[in-house]
Amino acid sequence: MYMIMLVLDDPGELDDILEAWAGVGITGATIIESTGMHRRASLRIPMRYTFSDTSMQERGNYSLFVIVPGEKLVQACLAATEEVIGDLNDPNTGVFSAWPLAVVKGVPGQEEA
Repeated sequence: MYMIMLVLDDPGELDDILEAWAGVGITGATIIESTGMHRRASLRIPMRYTFSDTSMQERGNYSLFVIVPGEKLVQACLAATEEVIGDLNDPNTGVFSAWPLAVVKGVPGQEEA
């Protein structure tokens, strides 16, 4: 089993990501509102010193977590994600990562190793 984490930069793309993930077989995900160090630091700069759009600074991200049974679904999820938001190597898109899990309990459909 693998844990997938996606930090989605644009909250407006959340529903499209969830729909794309459902299309490849993702049946559930945990969604957490989050923010990064850069945005947090920019909020601490006094308003008189900022010349950019402050609504962008106040907007957060979503971090999504999902457990999948194998690497094949990890790759399908990555492909579906990039179909929605584009190449994750581009700035202001998001961060996708996945790692194997040694212990999983409480996930429907899990199989014992």
